[in-house]
Amino acid sequence: MQDLSDGVARFRREVFPAKAVLFARLAGTHRPTTLFIGCSDARVVPELITQSEPGELFVVRTAGNLVPAYAPGPDGVTASIEYAVAVLGVTGIVVCGHSACGAMTALAEGTDLGAAPSVAGWLRHADASVARTAGAGPDRVSALVRENVRAQLANLATHPSVARAQAAGTLTLRGWVYDIRSGAVAEIGPVADRRAAPTPRTA
Repeated sequence: MQDLSDGVARFRREVFPAKAVLFARLAGTHRPTTLFIGCSDARVVPELITQSEPGELFVVRTAGNLVPAYAPGPDGVTASIEYAVAVLGVTGIVVCGHSACGAMTALAEGTDLGAAPSVAGWLRHADASVARTAGAGPDRVSALVRENVRAQLANLATHPSVARAQAAGTLTLRGWVYDIRSGAVAEIGPVADRRAAPTPRTA
């Protein structure tokens, strides 16, 4: 925890003063343009990958970048999606998977998750992707990462707020896969409008 405290002190001393005008504006304004749904993996940092400033991304992070299909009732992921689309009016949603994803690796290798029943239950949202990559061979993890992004985009489309915005032509969905080693970002699936979400940056 001391490392975090030191980081806060450094932020206040070195980073905040240079962006004081931005933070003053953000104190009374919250208008992100993109909802970024990524994995909780500590190696995947949306603002770093996209080189976005504070206030530009509305971020949801879940294990395996999973998005449950819409169902009535309270749900944190659903509430965040609805808030971003219906209240904040984002014009783009990115679902971003990544290389060496622990969740997808566990599913591809059939890891026993008996000691982590909540994790096992959550990963059931990737069942369709697992079934579709059953014959993918030695590169199954990579195939599952890609297929999972497609599946979560399909799940997103079942959310009423997303469906309404898509029908109105005000929202674009995009799928990405981020490669940790190279820094490359690959686009997954068809893209109808490249203006609604940040452009992938490669290293």
